[in-house]
Amino acid sequence: MDGSDLAELTALAPDPGTPALSVEGVSHSYGERRALDDVSLAVPRGGFAALLGLNGAGKTTLFSLITRLFDTRHGRITVQGFDVARRPSAALAELGVVFQARTLDLDLSVRDNLLYHAALHGLGHRRAQARAAAVLEDVGLTERARDKARRLSGGQMRRVEIARALIHEPSVLVLDEPTVGLDVASKAAIVEQVRALSRMRGVAVLWATHLLDEIEPGDHVIVLHLGKVLAAGEMSEIIALAQAPDLRSAFRVLTGTAVPAPETEDAGA
Repeated sequence: MDGSDLAELTALAPDPGTPALSVEGVSHSYGERRALDDVSLAVPRGGFAALLGLNGAGKTTLFSLITRLFDTRHGRITVQGFDVARRPSAALAELGVVFQARTLDLDLSVRDNLLYHAALHGLGHRRAQARAAAVLEDVGLTERARDKARRLSGGQMRRVEIARALIHEPSVLVLDEPTVGLDVASKAAIVEQVRALSRMRGVAVLWATHLLDEIEPGDHVIVLHLGKVLAAGEMSEIIALAQAPDLRSAFRVLTGTAVPAPETEDAGA
């Protein structure tokens, strides 16, 4: 490798000081309706950020832009410094995604769901086998590897989707309302599992939710309402900004809308 090649690689490499995920001045409209209006946020490397907003806030639209389902026409999104519009392959290689809707192939085994996804990311067979075994162990489902996905409970399916999102060893994990439809115990287990994986693996997490009990005091919180970021900071900073006694009250002050009570669907662990 000569000096010019090395200089080019250095120029393309992300700056270690950049956020794991950065959204800068992003707007998006569906016809006349503006779903996102000049949204900016950042998730630090290895950090856990909660994107708090009700249905219709724009969370899913933002995730669609981050994951390149929609083109970014206004603003800029980077993953580990890679622009998703200009360097999509490099950006998406650093990104693991868990969508709100279930996306497993129910007729494939758990392991085959993972191997198929690994192949999409260009992992060779031997590496894919090793990664599938490792991520299933991470989410506590090693013994279900040969079972068809349709035999799993809702909580177990979600854990497989988390494992699938991590199979290519991304540095950033984004999850769009990942506990919707789960019972209380399953919700708590999923949240704690993602937090533990983030701590162990140093993966940055953007966790979209409308449930306050999924947010902890040390989290970076981004309040998104009707397409606009109203506040961002640690929970204590959000509460102080709103001059409120707690996060629930702060959300009500900032948005003029109450956060719904925690759901209790019985969907299995």
